[in-house]
Amino acid sequence: MDAKLFTQALVKYLSGLLLMGVLLFVPAGTFAYWQAWLLLGILFIPMLVAGLILMRKSPDLLRKRLNAKEEQAEQRTVIVLSGLMFLAAFIIAGLNVRFGWMVLPAWVSYGAAAVFLIGYGLYAEVLRENAYLSRTVEVQEGQQLVDTGLYGIVRHPMYMSTVLLFLSMPLVLGSPISFAVMLAYVPIIMARIRNEEQVLEDGLEGYREYESRVRYRLIPHVW
Repeated sequence: MDAKLFTQALVKYLSGLLLMGVLLFVPAGTFAYWQAWLLLGILFIPMLVAGLILMRKSPDLLRKRLNAKEEQAEQRTVIVLSGLMFLAAFIIAGLNVRFGWMVLPAWVSYGAAAVFLIGYGLYAEVLRENAYLSRTVEVQEGQQLVDTGLYGIVRHPMYMSTVLLFLSMPLVLGSPISFAVMLAYVPIIMARIRNEEQVLEDGLEGYREYESRVRYRLIPHVW
């Protein structure tokens, strides 16, 4: 096992867990926020399992996933906007509980948790299918076009899964106001996809032909 990679992954994992806990429980003013505990469970337990599997089976892919440094200005802007969106959505969800603005019924949280886990399953399948899946927009040395499995249905199945994940999060938390904030993810990810496709068209052999075969970017028969 790569000790340096393990340490890097563990630090990021624990930092993410701590940050989300602070963003949810401090605004809520209580630890008796069961929707937040539900979200932390369905997010970080599968994340831990997936990380251990990648550490053992595909450490190079895990290393790519931990590298979030974007070179392109357009993508750095996307990351900043996404970060602000998440901060606002989580803080508002906590405040929503503290002040009882518009708290959704429990069945919505449970249903959204099921959707979240489906999105997680799709995300895991994308990781299995595409060994070149980094967190940055780039064409890697020796990269080959992947056009089977989920990539034969839409051109960006990873982003398709993140739409399910991110839009279900505020519903798990019981906050319709946070859901409205998270809707900003749709235009943000659309902008990222357009820029990413320009990079792939210029640098990845066969990508333009792939675009003509697989028409939809994100949602079948929609876009």
